[in-house]
Order: sequence, then structure tokens, then C-alpha cells
Amino acid sequence: MREEGTVAPHGGHRDEEPAGKGGAAEGPASADQAARGSTPVGDQDRAGGATLTCEPSGDPRGGPARGAVRYGWVLAVVVGVQFMVTLDASVVNVALPAMRDELGFTEAGLLWVVNAYTLVFGGFLLLGGRAADLFGRRRALWLGLALFGLASLAGGLAQTPQTLVAARAVQGLGAAVLAPVALTIVTTVFPASGRARALGLWSAAGAAGGASGVLIGGALTEYLNWRWVLLINVPIVVLAFAAGREVPDGRPAQRPRLDLVGALLATSGLAALVYGVVRTGTDGWTSAATLLTFGLAAVLLTAFTWQELRRAKEPLVRLGLLARRAVGGANVTMLLLASGQFASFYFVSLYLQRILDYGPAVTGLAFLPFCVGFTASALLSSRLYVRTGPRALVVAGTAAGALGLLWFSRIDIDGTFLGSILGPSLLTSLGIGACFVPLASAATTGGVAGEAGMASGVLNSAQQVGGSLGLAVTASVATSRTDAARGDGDGALAALNHGYGTALLVAACLLAAAALLSWVLPGRQPGPAADTAGAGRAAPEAKG
Repeated sequence: MREEGTVAPHGGHRDEEPAGKGGAAEGPASADQAARGSTPVGDQDRAGGATLTCEPSGDPRGGPARGAVRYGWVLAVVVGVQFMVTLDASVVNVALPAMRDELGFTEAGLLWVVNAYTLVFGGFLLLGGRAADLFGRRRALWLGLALFGLASLAGGLAQTPQTLVAARAVQGLGAAVLAPVALTIVTTVFPASGRARALGLWSAAGAAGGASGVLIGGALTEYLNWRWVLLINVPIVVLAFAAGREVPDGRPAQRPRLDLVGALLATSGLAALVYGVVRTGTDGWTSAATLLTFGLAAVLLTAFTWQELRRAKEPLVRLGLLARRAVGGANVTMLLLASGQFASFYFVSLYLQRILDYGPAVTGLAFLPFCVGFTASALLSSRLYVRTGPRALVVAGTAAGALGLLWFSRIDIDGTFLGSILGPSLLTSLGIGACFVPLASAATTGGVAGEAGMASGVLNSAQQVGGSLGLAVTASVATSRTDAARGDGDGALAALNHGYGTALLVAACLLAAAALLSWVLPGRQPGPAADTAGAGRAAPEAKG
């Protein structure tokens, strides 16, 4: 592969240097390309839309064609996929009453419209992340899109509760492939000059999907039909499937074997853990069923650890990956960050609807400041990351997010949008939004060739499990505080408000813990290499 000019840190070209033997440019960039066998080298405009030309490396399967990779199309696929996956985690919530009325759900059965997606999504993330390493990015993308699109169509046309729940479970399986493969595409396909910006747009798409789920779901349910909260995915899938041809495949010349035993143990262990968390909402933390489920999860995940350390020749997750300070610190920080973030979305939404009596569509509109703040912060952090490294951004972001949630915890029954929502929404979103680019970069760059999907799957698992645990813990706290307030003679709304405020205070503490932990992340790496470590190449640990 011949480089058309060495990439400068600001995204422009330096003077072209002499090529080495065989026409390969000398320097670390060529080592990166050789390790991945897929990523072309060259410059990219700041919007990520320029066409980069390259000559194919030794493996002709590495790119979409012998020639140019159109990065604008690749970025559009990543953004669309990430938006769709996060949207579907929340878009059905507003439509649940309409689903119950038309299909005849029981109250207990209705919960499984949400739980089936969450359970399968969380359980299969590690396996889904490994799929990109085993089968190539493009094939894994197409597999995830096919599962997600067909399940969305089946769910939108469902005539029975069982069909809809099964469709949501298959949607979760598709999302478990799509979420890590989208991050893998960003960290392995884009050159260093554009990777941070692509990560910023990836995280902004996730924020937009999560924040707009309530708004979109409410509007579709109110003005069309509840079925459209699922059918809306079909045209997105069709467009992403067609544009996916532009994604370089990156299949390994020699495909590694899938660790089937590890995959079975990890999937069942994570599914049991998420299911145990889901049960706490109805059975409590100390019920026999909940404790048995958590015990089963502990046994399965312990067996998975033993399998990966002692028996697997080609493990599903190389546990040594987590021993690196950047990777381990980023994953634990992401777990705590997601636990506070998921809780804040949930309880602020309940406060708006049950205390302030907002309708679904107005509640969605009230989340727009959060969405705007998160998106702006994510894009800004993608520009600052090269100068600061992960530690400064994550420490500042989690601290600001903790302060924002502390501000949120002061809600009262006479609150208003301007007085109780706007300020803490902006502060929280600006803080949390600054964290995703540096955490994703720290967790996925500088690894061993062929493990980008593995690293992405681990990070997505940390986010999903952290969000589920955080929501379960804060919901339990909110219930206890509400019951205590009712016992003290408070009215129903006042008691609910106390419960929501206490839950948001616990979420603030979780983000404060993330701020303290994030000091273990690397600081700025000297020189232009701060963000040039590719996901497919080993890089030295950033100096702290």
C-alpha cells in the first residue's frame, strides 16, 4: 500500500516521504495497515466525507474494492446504526399501553416487550463483538442488520403477544451484533486524523437515539400507530444495508476459531445477570428467585473466566486485555457512568410525566436540551482528545455530570421546566457527553491485531450491564424512600418526588465514583501519537 502523504496531527498532509521496499511507506502507519490488512492511509476532511484512495494490501478482502474507500458513507452507516440501536432501547416505552390494548397483554407480560430486548442484547454482546473479528466487519454488519430489520418487521406486524416478545428478543440479538461492530468500524477503518471526530459522531448518535426515543415513540403512537415504533426501523435497515457495501470487510487471512464453550458460558452468564437485575423490580433483591438467579450468573461467569484463562486456545475475551490500565479503567468507568446515566433518563422522565403531568410528546421535547448538550460536548471532546488524552476529559466530564445530577436531585412537586429541568439537563449532558469519545478510544485502541471487535464487545457489555445494575439499584432506593415518605404522612405526589430525588442523588454518587476512578486513565501521550494508535496495532501505554 502506498501512502499519499503522511497524515499530520491537524488532519493535513506533510511532505511525502520516500517509500520503503515494495512501495510501502515507512513508519508506524504502515505497521498499522499491515496489522489490520484493511485500513487505507491518507487524509480526510474534517467532515469525514472525503474519498481516500489507496492501493490494496496483501489481502484483497480488506476493503470494499480495489481503490477508494468513501468514508462519508462509512460514517453514515455507523451513525445510522448507533442511532437505531439506542433508539429501540426506549422508543417502545410510550407505546406499551397501546400494545397492551390491541394485543391483549397482561401487565406482567407487557414488561417482557422491554425485558426481552434488554436481556438478549446484554447477554450476547461479547459474542456479537467477536463476530467482527471472526467474520469481518461488513459481514457482521449485514448479519446484525438482517436480524434487526426482519425482527422489526415481524414485531410491527405481530398479532399476538408471543410474536411481539419473540420479535423483540431477535431485535436484541441483532443489536448485540450491531452495537460492537459499529464501534469496531470507527476504531479500525478511520485513519488517526479522522478517528476522534468519527468517535464523536458515533457517541452523539447514541445520545440522540436515547434522548429522542420518548419523543419519536410518543409522536408515532399518537399520530400514526404503535406498530410504527418498530416499522420505522425497516427503511433505516434497508439504507444501511445498501451503504454497508462501502465498509471495508477486514476478514483475517486465517480465520480464528470461535470459542464455543466460552461463548455459551459468557452469553448465559450475562443473560442470567441481566435477568436477575430485571427481577429485582418485581421480586426484590433478597427474594429466593433473585438470589438464585444471581448465584447462577456468578457460577457461569466464574466458569467463563476459568475457560478463558486455562482452556481456550483462542478465547472469546482475552482477559489480559483488561489488565491494561487504559482498557480496564475505561471499562469500569463506563460501567459506573452508564449506571448513573440510565437512572437519570428514567427518573427524570417519570418526574416530568407523573409529577409535572407532561404528556409523552412534551416529555420528549423536554429532553432536547439534554440531547443538544450531549451532542455538542461529544463533538467538542473529539477535537480536544488529541491534546488532552482520556484522563482530563473523563475526570472533568464525570465530575460535571455528578454536579448536574446533584442539581437534579433537588426537584420538587412545584417545579417548572426552566427552574428544575433546563439547567441540570445542560450541565449533566455536557459532562456525560464529554466522556464517551475518550472512554471508547482508551478501551479500543492500542490492542492486538484482530481483537478490535473483542474490545468493542467488552465496552458495550460494561455499558449495558452498568446501566441495568444502576437502574435496578436506584429504582430500589426510590421505592424505599417513597414508602418511607408515605409512612411519614406525605401525599402521593410528594412521596414520589422524594423517591425520585433520592434516586437521582444516588446516580450523582455513582458518577462521582466514576470521576475518582477515572484518574487511573492515561494522561496525554507526548507528541502526535496521542490519537494515532490504531485498534489493530499494539501501542505503548500512554504516560500518566
